[in-house]
Amino acid sequence: MRTNKQDYTSEDKQFIDNLIDVTKRTNEIPLEYYGNYNVKRGLRNADGTGVLVGLTVIGEVHGYVIQDADRVPCKGRLLYRGIDVRDLVKGCQREGRFGFEEVCYLLLFGVLPTKQQLNDFTNLLNHLRELPDGFVEDMIIKAPSKNVMNKLGRSVLALYSYDENPDDLSIENVLLQSLNLIAKFPTLIADAYSVKRRFYDNDSLVLHAPHPTLSASENFLYMLRTDHKYTKLEAEILDLCMIIHAEHGGGNNSAFTTHVVSSSGTDTYSAIASAICSLKGPKHGGAAATVAQMFDEIKANVSDWSDENEIDKYLVKIINKEAFDKTGLIYGIGHAVYTLSDPRAVMLKEKARELAESKGRLDEFKLYETVERLAPIVFNREKNRHHVMSANVDFYSGFVYDMLGIPQDLFTPLFAMSRIVGWCAHRMEEIVSGGKIIRPAYKSIAHRSQYVSLEERDNTVFSEE
Repeated sequence: MRTNKQDYTSEDKQFIDNLIDVTKRTNEIPLEYYGNYNVKRGLRNADGTGVLVGLTVIGEVHGYVIQDADRVPCKGRLLYRGIDVRDLVKGCQREGRFGFEEVCYLLLFGVLPTKQQLNDFTNLLNHLRELPDGFVEDMIIKAPSKNVMNKLGRSVLALYSYDENPDDLSIENVLLQSLNLIAKFPTLIADAYSVKRRFYDNDSLVLHAPHPTLSASENFLYMLRTDHKYTKLEAEILDLCMIIHAEHGGGNNSAFTTHVVSSSGTDTYSAIASAICSLKGPKHGGAAATVAQMFDEIKANVSDWSDENEIDKYLVKIINKEAFDKTGLIYGIGHAVYTLSDPRAVMLKEKARELAESKGRLDEFKLYETVERLAPIVFNREKNRHHVMSANVDFYSGFVYDMLGIPQDLFTPLFAMSRIVGWCAHRMEEIVSGGKIIRPAYKSIAHRSQYVSLEERDNTVFSEE
């Protein structure tokens, strides 16, 4: 299959160049048109808030209050089914247990489980973690991918063929499909990564079956590491990462995708694969890896990590598009909803310090702290603005994953391993309460023209005019 221009003849290349020019020219819409027609570009209001397009009982993202029609910043809160996530995390930490399975139960069923219900639910997930016979060989090993998210999406679509009732949209069936996917995601991701390493990184192929009694976070570390070994602290921190990434309201791109695709009446595997495709995009699920890459460059170019003046100067270079990826963005700072704080980042930072101390990487953690504090100051000073912004969850996620020995190839798949719960909850909510296919309006601003026969046409369509 030809995908690169160097594979084509010189005539082909010239023709393709013309097609590229035409494609750019005929698809460009002037930005002022959005204002002229009052179109909410990106489904965002003029003040940056999201356009209200639906109702949900699953998750709530709270980052400001409205006073006299103005947004007033406040400390961020994230609620799952009306319960503050921080309270969920504290409760699990106080009782010395993992919490992701409890969060799964809450998001899917709307209530906290009893001890017996949680035990039965956890056992059920463990029974479902194994992949179908022959699946790894036929669907993962025989068709490897250098991108784990790509392999995850294809694997989910492939599971359709192993389901006796894949198109049954009864809540009973969709729930069973959801539980099956939630349980199998850690296994799918671990196996996809191992095969990716074998075929693209020339590493040994090591596949570990899931352990029948471990939690989701423990199982992932158990399958990922060749020696199966991990510490309790490592498993606890990964469990926290999974809890805080499990859901984030219906307005995030992948959850909204789940609602849109589910509203068409399609099957669960297609809906979840669509959400995976959404999360794969660097503007959504890839931010943690970008933050990690940004810090690699900061660490390489700032000689003294304790020198705030030197750090300040380098952040100025980033903002002025002179350093890193030249976009002018300090990744991991700011959020569409949260203002004074992102509660996920606050919780993760607490554990990141603890893990950094145990790994002997406290100097790096302090560098992250310094950048977190300076970035809003430098941004507002350089841009002459007064925006309220804070670190978001991606700011510390990559650093935590790196300390856990998790490669950047798995940062976004780990996000998916957690968010699958929210996707499934939103899919069931759409099936139960949606009812109508989601179809927003687009206004055509194309100029009317007449059909011209082939004999009458000339090459002006490819001209520079």
